[in-house]
Amino acid sequence: MKTVKILVHDPIIELDCAHALASALKPSFRVQMLTLDTLCDGIWNADIFGVGGGIGDSDLFDSIFSQEHKDIVKQYVHGGGKYLGICMGAYWADKLYFDITKMCIRQYITSKGADIDHEEPTHVNVTWLDEHHQMYFYDGCTFYNLPSRADVYATYSANTMPMAVIDGNVGLIGCHPESEFWWFDKYSKRHNELLHDFALALLYN
Repeated sequence: MKTVKILVHDPIIELDCAHALASALKPSFRVQMLTLDTLCDGIWNADIFGVGGGIGDSDLFDSIFSQEHKDIVKQYVHGGGKYLGICMGAYWADKLYFDITKMCIRQYITSKGADIDHEEPTHVNVTWLDEHHQMYFYDGCTFYNLPSRADVYATYSANTMPMAVIDGNVGLIGCHPESEFWWFDKYSKRHNELLHDFALALLYN
């Protein structure tokens, strides 16, 4: 069984988000948690390294991660390791942070035609491989300058901007498909299944 290691630095990289991600992936993966103290040594035998969301802002990045953390994550991905980023974890793949994708990653709410104009938690309409869903959304991102190799798995329905993308060894999702039933009233187990399948696609990409 393949191993997913999920980073936790509660409350900024929230434990609830990490547990929800773990629950979605457990049918097919062995799941372990990493902290900032165990990241540099523990990441290397992970088949997928997962970074979720939390109450933090992406601009807290430099106050959380040391240069060694940044270098290790970049080396891991460039060496063939898979990075799964959700919401804030997706923002952090950008060149301003871990610098592991050429895509430009920005707030969805600032994109032309976005149907949300605030940073508070809500739900958003998305299209995931021709399925229409209302997913939990908390100031998530979208993606610009996609390379030709990138595969778009989901878009925001209002303006068709990318919401879930796999770019080589990097899989990024703007919404929260790991959401659990108590997060919001639009919860669907199908969202967890889509995340699970996305992780498998990233693994074997």
